[in-house]
Amino acid sequence: EQITSGLLAIALQAAGVKARSWMGWQLPIHTDDAFAKARIGTIDTAALDASLSAGEVAVIPGFQGVADDGRVTTLGRGGSDTSAVAVAAAMKADRCDIYTDVDGVYTTDPRIVPRARKLAKVTYEEMLELASVGAKVLQTRSVGLAMKEQVRVQVLSSFTGEDAPMADTLPGTMIVGEEEIDDVERQLITGIAHDKNEAKITLISVPDKPGAVAAIFEPLAAANINVDMIIQNIAYRLSTPKYFPFMCFTFPTS
Repeated sequence: EQITSGLLAIALQAAGVKARSWMGWQLPIHTDDAFAKARIGTIDTAALDASLSAGEVAVIPGFQGVADDGRVTTLGRGGSDTSAVAVAAAMKADRCDIYTDVDGVYTTDPRIVPRARKLAKVTYEEMLELASVGAKVLQTRSVGLAMKEQVRVQVLSSFTGEDAPMADTLPGTMIVGEEEIDDVERQLITGIAHDKNEAKITLISVPDKPGAVAAIFEPLAAANINVDMIIQNIAYRLSTPKYFPFMCFTFPTS
């Protein structure tokens, strides 16, 4: 990310565009100290505002920040998308455009189902749910941050043919708030997603008392392990006791 940012700034300068590359610690992008899984706290925009006011194009690498002790941190899975949304939120931008290997959000994976349709608009909640169950377009962290900060996100393709129009002239998919979708006859089901990189753990005879569930998930939270789904129920068996509580939860394997 750092090398690419520097090379892009050099290429822009060679094309006559005034540009500067920034590192995460130069802005700075403040994070906690959970290295490889750091979470963004705040972003100082004073230097960036001054650079933009001077007519410079800012090239900022994603996936990185700086902890309170000055050490460089990495954001982990989905860090690049999250960085883009975080900078857009800090700059109070009208929209955050994310260029990826697909040209939008589809009803399902078009590589598996050729008849899949591209969606013009998707709500934050719908995209968050699709991302959490396997949609590869955006990571849950970036969608969650966009929803929290109310940043409109547009998904566009960075891959077009030599004779194709510019990517930003092609319609992508907008990730927006519920109030921006005014189709009164919109579909009840937005899309279908799947994820093969999930692990499931089942705990049997979980004590039915206050604090039992917290004792399970507090160590996971301390280790920065994200739990995707939690199911609690009571099962029946032929042996005694006949009814016993159990819990299942899933989490990413990578």
